[in-house]
Amino acid sequence: MKITINQNGTLAIYEQIVNQLRNAILTGELSPGEGMPSIRALASELEISVITTKRAYEELEKENLIRSVAGKGFYVCENNRDYLREKNYRLLENRMEELLKDCKGAGMSRKDVLSMVVELY
Repeated sequence: MKITINQNGTLAIYEQIVNQLRNAILTGELSPGEGMPSIRALASELEISVITTKRAYEELEKENLIRSVAGKGFYVCENNRDYLREKNYRLLENRMEELLKDCKGAGMSRKDVLSMVVELY
């Protein structure tokens, strides 16, 4: 799996990693029981701090998406995909609410927002 970091994005780097790994687990690109890159290896590959990678893995562990096995590394948990999909939808819904507030604050009408969504999609 290829993780892409947008240095100029609005999300923190660790959040970008979490989102991409979460989506890879949700879509089955990363399978239950599959080994994850080590924290150091991922940090080196992405040319970022080990602390940033560690934070991303901690977030994924809190969500029970990955688990740490002492002395062996990190592995994708055996989770229910429907649960993960619903959780992902809730996160997207929250982000959309924030974006819609920003759109309203910028004076955009509902029609303007829908038109933008259609164009971007």
